[in-house]
Amino acid sequence: MYIFFHTGLRVSEFCGLTIKDIDLDRKILNIDHQLQRTSNMQYVIESTKTKAGTRKIPITNEVAECFRKIIENREPPRVEKFIDGYSGFLFFDRNGMPLVALHWEHRFRHMLTRYNEIYRKCLPKITPHVCRHTYCSIQAKSGMNPKTLQYLMGHSDIGVTLNVYTHLGFDDAAEEMERIQKAEEIREEIEPKEEVTQKIFKVV
Repeated sequence: MYIFFHTGLRVSEFCGLTIKDIDLDRKILNIDHQLQRTSNMQYVIESTKTKAGTRKIPITNEVAECFRKIIENREPPRVEKFIDGYSGFLFFDRNGMPLVALHWEHRFRHMLTRYNEIYRKCLPKITPHVCRHTYCSIQAKSGMNPKTLQYLMGHSDIGVTLNVYTHLGFDDAAEEMERIQKAEEIREEIEPKEEVTQKIFKVV
């Protein structure tokens, strides 16, 4: 769940990840395919949803550590499964097959149910797609460049990304204006010092 919230991956992209797709040294995820299970229970590897979906995603130290633990604790089946030439998937079901989107939908539902029972909370419904949308919204609110966010999300249409920015309201706009004002004040403080330094060098 932490990985979903901090990468914005589509669930099928996450399911398709193999050990080879995770570069822990450089902290990069290679996203160039997705794992699907058809209505007749056939496992297939498909290309990403769009051309823009094929991308390399930088990850934080915390996300890299999550993947490191997953790989260290990975329990592969007796016979490593190959699906359309791909192997080394991260999670498996009781039959030794890689987990697909439906598995994660069930896992999320179970986690939320257990959490609410134990802590007597009433957390809202959270799905992998909710995590993806939340990631996008948080990055937009933080001021990330829309084109950068479009790349990270793998959106082929910038309009899809920009729709997230329409969810921002007055408070977000006020925070952004305050951030810009502070940046301007810092610039004004620095510029006179730079001018003085330049004059000193000219005199010398």
